[in-house]
Amino acid sequence: MKFSLAWPSALSSKGVLGMNKRNIDYIGRCNPRKFYKRVDDKLTTKQLALANNIAVPSLIGVVREQHEIEDIPAMVASEDGFVIKPSKGSGGKGILVITKVEAGRYYKPNGQEVTPSEVYRHVSNVLSGLFSLGGNPDVAIVEGLIQFDPVFDGYSYEGVPDIRLIVYKGFPVMGMLRLSTAASDGKANLHQGAVGVGVDIGTGKGLHAVQFDEPIDFHPDTNKKLTDIEVPHWDFLLHTASKAYEMSEMGYLGTDMVLDRDKGPLLLELNARPGLAIQIANNRGILPYLDNVDKLGNHNMTVDERVEYAKKHFCHSAQL
Repeated sequence: MKFSLAWPSALSSKGVLGMNKRNIDYIGRCNPRKFYKRVDDKLTTKQLALANNIAVPSLIGVVREQHEIEDIPAMVASEDGFVIKPSKGSGGKGILVITKVEAGRYYKPNGQEVTPSEVYRHVSNVLSGLFSLGGNPDVAIVEGLIQFDPVFDGYSYEGVPDIRLIVYKGFPVMGMLRLSTAASDGKANLHQGAVGVGVDIGTGKGLHAVQFDEPIDFHPDTNKKLTDIEVPHWDFLLHTASKAYEMSEMGYLGTDMVLDRDKGPLLLELNARPGLAIQIANNRGILPYLDNVDKLGNHNMTVDERVEYAKKHFCHSAQL
């Protein structure tokens, strides 16, 4: 299914959600502005998740002011690796991943050394708001490095894959695995060249894969067949995504999660304005699933019931 050159009415007839309709009918209608901080501020999201017994990557420290940048070497001295990210960043901007710390020297996933002065400059840019929404001053979060789950060996290049689930009124309705590539510099960002693999809500199995919105069958760097993948801990991931609805009080939400080798599923962040490329990765529109949820009206389903409903009605084989 090719979406890019079709008229909006033609896309809608195929069940494809466009940007204007997403913004007005789903984000604007379902996401109260007063709760945006819960998802736009990653530090707030982390604290909220912990309060709701949802596992997140370990917090090493927070840098709030320029003079605190000098504390980073001591902060990470005992770490094998770490991640620095802006608390209010978006689209993967401003994230620095260090996979090796050796005698005070830092190395990126591709082996390139990052000098302490480059780290300081990067964090200074974070604090100044260079990567934040609206360019407002920010804080830098220093997190523990996620240990790559070996189940994804060959499916991702120099980076940790993440799982994006779209949650509508508490129902996980569409899923995608994002896999880093050489083009994306080890980041799971589709706009930078990561691979998106649509995932069956019912089973966690790969359905269809794209890079730069074009269908592909094999990972461009590892030549691994992408649709052979089956995401482990799938039910747990669905439940975590569904629980994020009550936690955030956002009706239309993107949940981003990872699988850590030792800690299992971890919630990375939430997104109040999830992108539309997940439809391309799944080779189908999301509107029929959203309409299905709306037809349920006001319901009193538990998280477990919502997940079971989603697995039955939003799986690849379901007829809507």
